[in-house]
Parts: sequence; structure tokens; C-alpha cells
Amino acid sequence: MTAAMERAVSGSTSNRALFPRGPSFTLDDFSSKDFIVRDFVDSLAETASPTNRRSGPANHAFDPKPLIRTFESALDQLGSLSEELREKESDLLSQVRRAEIQHDQTLDDLGRKLDQSMAQFEALDLSLNSSSTTNGTGRGDGGGNVAVQIGEKLEELDRKRRKAQDANFLIQCWVEVSETGQLTSLEEIQRQGGAENKIRCAVIARQLMRISQRLDPASWGQQTNGFRGNGVTNGAAGASRRHNTREVLEKFSELLEQDLLKQFNNSYRRQNFDDMMECAKVLYDFNGGASVIAAFVNQHQFFIDRDQLITDEVTTDGETWDQLADPDSDPPGVEPSLQSLVDEVKIVMQEESFIIKRAFPFYETVLIKFIQRVFQQSIQQRLEMVLDKATSVSSLAFLRSLHASRSYIGALVEDLKTHGLTEHPEPCSAQIAQTLDQQLEELFVPYLVGNSYIDRERRSLEEMYNSLLFKFTLYHSRRKKAPTGFMAAIAHQGTQLLATAKDAYMERLDSSELTPTQKAMMLRVAGLQDNTNNKNDIEVTEQDGILSVAYAKRMIIWLAESVRRTLEMSSSSDTPKDVSILLNLLLTSMGRVYVETALDAALDAATAQETAKTEPDLSYLPHIRPAVTITNLMARFTTTVLIRLAESNTTVRRHMEAQTKMAVEATEKKTNAVVRSTMDVAVNYVARALATQKKIDFRPKDDDLEGLVDMLQTPPCEAICAFLSGKVAVQVAQAVDGANLEVFCSELALAVHRLLFEHFKKFPVNATGGLMVTKDIAKYVSTVKEWRVSKEVENVVELLTEVGYLFIIGPEALRERSRNLTTATAAAAAGPAGVGRRLQKADFKAFVQRREDAGSVGIQSVLAGL
Repeated sequence: MTAAMERAVSGSTSNRALFPRGPSFTLDDFSSKDFIVRDFVDSLAETASPTNRRSGPANHAFDPKPLIRTFESALDQLGSLSEELREKESDLLSQVRRAEIQHDQTLDDLGRKLDQSMAQFEALDLSLNSSSTTNGTGRGDGGGNVAVQIGEKLEELDRKRRKAQDANFLIQCWVEVSETGQLTSLEEIQRQGGAENKIRCAVIARQLMRISQRLDPASWGQQTNGFRGNGVTNGAAGASRRHNTREVLEKFSELLEQDLLKQFNNSYRRQNFDDMMECAKVLYDFNGGASVIAAFVNQHQFFIDRDQLITDEVTTDGETWDQLADPDSDPPGVEPSLQSLVDEVKIVMQEESFIIKRAFPFYETVLIKFIQRVFQQSIQQRLEMVLDKATSVSSLAFLRSLHASRSYIGALVEDLKTHGLTEHPEPCSAQIAQTLDQQLEELFVPYLVGNSYIDRERRSLEEMYNSLLFKFTLYHSRRKKAPTGFMAAIAHQGTQLLATAKDAYMERLDSSELTPTQKAMMLRVAGLQDNTNNKNDIEVTEQDGILSVAYAKRMIIWLAESVRRTLEMSSSSDTPKDVSILLNLLLTSMGRVYVETALDAALDAATAQETAKTEPDLSYLPHIRPAVTITNLMARFTTTVLIRLAESNTTVRRHMEAQTKMAVEATEKKTNAVVRSTMDVAVNYVARALATQKKIDFRPKDDDLEGLVDMLQTPPCEAICAFLSGKVAVQVAQAVDGANLEVFCSELALAVHRLLFEHFKKFPVNATGGLMVTKDIAKYVSTVKEWRVSKEVENVVELLTEVGYLFIIGPEALRERSRNLTTATAAAAAGPAGVGRRLQKADFKAFVQRREDAGSVGIQSVLAGL
């Protein structure tokens, strides 16, 4: 509050007006940051005094009049304060406007001065760079051009001066070396040190060498005008030189070079890259940098350490080598000592490339030399040691080691390209990348030239295949073949392949070149003992001659590993040719030697029993299933893998497709031949068994009735049904499945149906025998129905049941059944005799005529009505 407000408040207090005095406030009370209107009003309400102190508490009432008077006085004072504030604000605004006007004037003055300066500068620039006429004479005076011309002339004069000084110094040096045999002036410059002085010494020494070659040919052993230089020039006696300038200059150059190389090596040990760069520049100007590159590369600590370790033997343990030689084990990877070397090379080259970039102006050339030295000396020597050791183990160990080594070194090359070396973190330059690829290729060229690699792969696979199939081939070579026949002639070529595979294994086993590890592997794969020396002493069982799907899978796995190696080792252009060679090996070993040999054996077993009088042995039939499975595996692998890899060469691909198709067709033909022969064996046996049927079986005497009651079927029927259900059905189901099984069973059912259809036309049947006929037929039908036959064939077989009824029903029933007969013409259109769905009239008459009561009036009337 102001003083006026305070006086008003105090005056009202001193005069003791009618109304009580209100609280007193100052301006600070309202200027505080903690002032809140609501709290202020609440405090006023709480501190208000009652109007009558003597009144009781119930009569207290708020009296606002003192407060109203106080606020009225305060409002008056606030109004006066607002007027004062507006006056001060107006005064301040006037001052601001005056300051802004003065600031704008100052900016205008500075802008005019800047424009004047720019105009003066442009005028000066124009006077220097453009011609202007003076006094009307028309002569141009380009001040700027004159200055430029003067500068160029001064530079040219300076170059001529330096050239003259260099020429003077060069002549001085030549006089010194030719007259005194010393290079005092040049040695003085060398002692001064510094990169420029060293470069100058190198340049002058090289120039002096050319001068010596021109002016002192005697020092170079040259002839002048037909005479060998010995102090005589142009054919006249001249001043004989007492010093050989060539020797002096070469000695100085050699000392200069050695001094620079020493300084370079000292700087390399101290990691002084700037000094190394200076020395490298001087030596590059001096002799192209060959000496400094050789010093850096040859004296590198990496090569010194590796030269000491290069004589160390390959440290891989025997178990790892055995695993490497085992075709059923996964390859263990790259040899540890070679792996350690490659890992160290990666680190060293990444570190040294950083040094090379900072120490050499021609760093790419140095890096190329370093790469060549690393690959051609360290890696190549260790690689040859690893491969020599692998060769002494087995051919497969060599191939696996070669593949693992190339993969690992190839990964090194790709890592170095990605790292960038001197271009890090960017990828390598094209020249460095080409050098890396070239070094990698040169490492393995001796092992991949021509067909050498794929021949190694083929021989290794042949060796493993012959080992795996040795007992199989030995068993079938000892097996008795069919003595004659058309199929034996066809199988002659397969027999030759069989003998070749067996003999190749034995010859390889007896070879002096065979290593102990490889021999042990071959014996293990073949399942033989090491003490087996004579192939005639080797015992084989029937199980050895059976096809094994597990063997086929092993063969495919071995081949897949070989294909993988071939893809990574050989070039893409050779891939079709290589996979074609491997395909031919697979089709020969697995297709012809293995599968077709087993099918030939099954066919021989089936053919030999076609005319046998005893019950045939069909144990050869289950061998068909693995033959089909193996052929399917072989064809699937060939189509999915090998042929696809040959798509780039249309001719090779088509040839491979034709080879595969011929191999599959050959297997299918032999499988079909076995199945057809089995069909003939079964049908022939059924026919021979039916031929043993006695005439009295279906015409028993009254004395035999008691025995017939206990007999369910006749002996031929029991034998045939036992053969068909116990052997044929079971073993055929083990041989074929699906649609093939249904076709075989259907054809066999029709063949048996035809035999039975004709069989019951041959025997007389009485009333009791008719019951035996129906029992036999019921057994035949139930046996055939257990097979997997088509619905149509099942209906045809059901016709036999109708035949059985013809022997036991009466004349009226026969007459009723005769109404559903077919004619011969309709039956011929439907199919061969006995395979229709309804009986023919001729067949009906033939069956009925075999009844004992066929001559009765009732039967004759039925036959007459046909």
C-alpha cells in the first residue's frame, strides 16, 4: 500500500469511526509470489471481528464495512499507480523508437560504404584483366595479363636456373669421378640426409651412369671405331683415364641403396611409416623399388618363423586319418596344421596390408609380391605335405583332404577380398582380387588338370563299390546258371560285368600300391577278414546274394559326396561331363552288376521250376521288391541331381537321360520276366495238381459215404489252395504292391478259373459227388477272393459257384437257370471261354452231361430245350 492508503487507514483508526478498523496491508503483501486471491479472502473472513463483543457466540455476524472501506482506498491508490505506469511506458516507447531510427541510419551509412568498396574493387579488377585505351591512341595495356606473363617468365627462368645448376653440378660430379675417381660433391649431399637429398643423389647417380656409358665406353668394355676402348677415342691417342667410372658409380649406387635399405629396415622396426615411405620413394626412383620390396618380403618375420616350422610333420592323429579314409564316416575337415597356417595368414595379411599402405607409395605392387610369396611358399609347401600324407593313407583320404583344403583356402581368399586389405574397409581392388584368385587356382592346378581329378573320383568310387558288392558278386559267380535258354544268352553280358567287378576287387586287394589303411577299409566294407588270401576260401551265404536297400543307400551317399566335391573342385564348364562319368559308374555298378544280377538269379530260379513236378519254391519272389526300390532310388537320384547338373550341355544331358531310361527299362523288363515266369510256374503247378484228380473223387460209392462226411475237400483241392494261399499270395505280396499286385492276382485268378472251368467238365459226378464238387469250388472261390483282385475278376470267379450248383440241383431248377444262359456269339464278344459273367449254353450242356442222371427224362428235356 502507498502512504496515502496508510494515512487513510490510520486516520480512520485514530478517529475511531462508527465502524471497526479493518486489517492493514502493504504493497509487498500483494507483490509476493505466494499471494493467492482465494487464500487472501479466506484469511480476511477468518480474522473479521464481531460488531458487538458483548454479544454471545450465537450473535456473531460478519461485518464487511471495514473491509469495504479498506478496498475502496486501495482501489483509489491502484488507479493512481496505473497512471504513473502508463506515463513511464510511454516514455520508454519513445526512447525505443528514437534508437531504432538511429540504428537504421547507421546501417544505411555502412551499406553505402560497402557499395563504394565493391565498386572500387570491381574497377581495380577490371583494370587488371581488361584492356583500356589511353589518350585515344588505341594501344591496349592488359595489366592482369602482363602480371600473369611476368609470372610465367619468372617461373621459366627459375626452371632454367635450376636446370643450369643441376647441369653444372652434374658436370662437376662427372669431372670428379672421371678425373679423381671420387664423388665428393655427391657424397656431401648424401651426408646431409633428408628425402629430397637422397632422391637427388639417386637421380644424379643414374644420370652419371648414362653419361659414363656414353663418354667412357672403355669402362663398359665397349669398342669404339673398331678398337676396344683403352684410352683411345676416335682412333687417336687421347688422355688415358686412370679410373673406371662404371665401377665407381656402381659402388656408390650400391652403397646408396644399402644405406636406404638399412634405413628402411630400421624404420620398419621402429614402425616409423613416414620414414619408410621416404626410403621407398627414393628406391623406387632409383631402381624401381625391387630391392626394397625384396627386403620387406624376404625378411618378414612370418616367413622366417614358417621356414623353421615347414619341416614339421603333419601332426594329425591316426584316428582322424582312419575317419578320413572311412567312406561311412563324415569327413573331419581340414588338416589342423594347414588350418593353423591359413588362420595365421589371414591375420598377418590383414595386419601387414595396413603397414604396406602406409609405408609404400606403390603399395599394390608390394601387396601382390607378399601374396605371391605367402601362397607359393608357405601355403603350397604345407598343402603338399598334407596331401602326400593323405595319399599314403588312401585315395578317399586324398580326395577329402584336397576338397577340405581347397574349401578352407578358398574361404580365406573370399575373406581377404571382403576385408579389402589395403582398401579396407572397402573391398579389394580388381588387381588384388585377381591375384588372390590366380594364386588359389595355381595351388590346385596340378591336381585338377585335364581329367585327373574326375578319374580319381571314379576310381575311388569303383573301389568302394567293388568292395561293398564283393560277396554279392562272389555268390552269384558261384551260383549255378541255367544251362541253356534265350534269357541265359541275354544275361551273358551281365555275367561278364559280374566277373570283372569281382576280379577288379581281388586285383586291387593284391596290389602293392595299396596302403595298409586302404586295404583295411576295403576288407571292412567287403566284410572280410585280413587273413583272406584265396578267393576260393571265402565263404558266402544266401544272404550275401540278396539285394539290400541299405547297401544301395550307402552307394548313393558315397556318390552324393563325390558329386559335391566335383562341383566345388571342377569348373562349371566341366560339370556336365563329370556327372556323366559318375552316372555311367552308378548305372553300371548299381543297375547292371547289382540289381540286374539279382533279377537274373530270380529269373533263373523261376524258369528252372516251370516244368518241375514238385511244389515250386517261390522264395526268390521277395527279391523283386528291393530291386524295384533300388531302381527307384537310383532313377530318382539321377533325375533330381545328376541330370539337372548337366542342363548347361544339351547333348550330354540327353545322353544321360537316354542312359537312365535304358537302365530303368532293362530292370523293368527283367522284373516283368520274373513275374511272368512266376505266373507260368503257378499255373503249371495248378494244372499238374488238377491232373492228379481221381475219377472216383466225384463219383464215390455208397461204401465211401462215411469217409466223405469227414472230408471237406478232395486232396488236389487242398494242395492247390494251400499252395495258392500259403506261398503264392504271401510271397507275391512281398514282391509287388499296389496296381502291380492287383494285376498279377487278377491274371492268376483268371488262369486258375479257366483251368477249373475245364477241369470239372472231365469228371462224372453222382449225387454224392456233387456235394464234393461244391465243396471244392467253394474252397477255390474263397481262396481266390482273399487275393487283391479287381471287382470284375471277382464276379467272373463267382461263376464257379454256379457251376457247382449244376451238379446238385433238380431238373426244374436246371430249367430255370438255363434261361439265363448266353449264346456262343455273345460269349465270344465278351471274352474267352469260361471268363464271362454268365454261362454259355455249350458249357451248361457239358457240365450237366457229366451228371450221373443226365440220361433221365427231366434232364434230357432241359437239354433239349436249350
